[in-house]
Amino acid sequence: MKKTNTRGLVVLIVIAAIAVASAALSFFRPAQESRPAGAFPRPFGFSFGSIKPGRKRLFPQDDYIAKLHITGIITEANRTYNQAWLLDTIADLADDPNNTGIMLFLDTPGGSVYQSDEAYLALMDYKETTGRPVYAYITQMSASGGYYISCAADKIYGNRNGLTGSIGVIFGSSIDATKLLDTIGIKTKTFHAGRNKTMLSPDEPLTDEQAAIMQSIADEAYAQFTGIVAQSRNMTDKTVRALADGRIYTTTQAAANGLIDGVCTFDEAIERMMDDEGLEDSDVEDFEYEYRETLSSLFGTMLSSALGTNALTKQLERASISYPAYYFSW
Repeated sequence: MKKTNTRGLVVLIVIAAIAVASAALSFFRPAQESRPAGAFPRPFGFSFGSIKPGRKRLFPQDDYIAKLHITGIITEANRTYNQAWLLDTIADLADDPNNTGIMLFLDTPGGSVYQSDEAYLALMDYKETTGRPVYAYITQMSASGGYYISCAADKIYGNRNGLTGSIGVIFGSSIDATKLLDTIGIKTKTFHAGRNKTMLSPDEPLTDEQAAIMQSIADEAYAQFTGIVAQSRNMTDKTVRALADGRIYTTTQAAANGLIDGVCTFDEAIERMMDDEGLEDSDVEDFEYEYRETLSSLFGTMLSSALGTNALTKQLERASISYPAYYFSW
């Protein structure tokens, strides 16, 4: 009982401290001003407020190439990647007359089918509507969904220590636990209408029909992926499919197989883009998503810590999980 009372007191102290801090920041924080994409005001070195993607940005006054960072697992949002921010930034760059092109700066294992394709289409629309070039540079990795996005680029270069490829699709998995349940004496029954409504349930065996359904979806996404690679790299579908067995390639191997245009440093890639596109007078400006702790998420972390759970550690563990590079997620 004494321990519970102490814990309750700690929670009240945490709530009071956050309320005071929030009031102080609201009073002293200067007005939010427009900044370059990915740049956020930092009063007193830290800010609780979350600046939403899509707000008005202040772009450079001189001609510039946008070095657009794509980092981490490609999904709706996490600590290193934000789909809404990326799409808004591409649209804003297209509207900015001082922007002369985009250099993608990729360090990603890939991500979901939907977000990868959405980013690819946004970049293709940028090229079509503006007539400006898009180049791509692979740093440590640009695999699967990351390579998919790279296919929007006019040319792709990579660091000599980089990895790419992984052209393939993972669509779920089936676990049949019926024998285990029988062994330990557990019986289950799910009431449903439609014989395939509960497919992939671990308490029912997977039927041949259900396996075919799942495979057809993976095959369709795979055909879309290989078709985009073939179009981007001027290859036949047969050539692409021979390379697209899901394996990872080093950038040197990828260049030898025609999946990228060369291996070089980032500075050399920028020089090649400037030379090819006549952009020698353009500066290079960074556009990078920056995750910012909100008051509510900070409160949740502090409250969980006060209650004896480390929510921040759990969040970081979830963020570091190595998800398949190109996958469907329901």
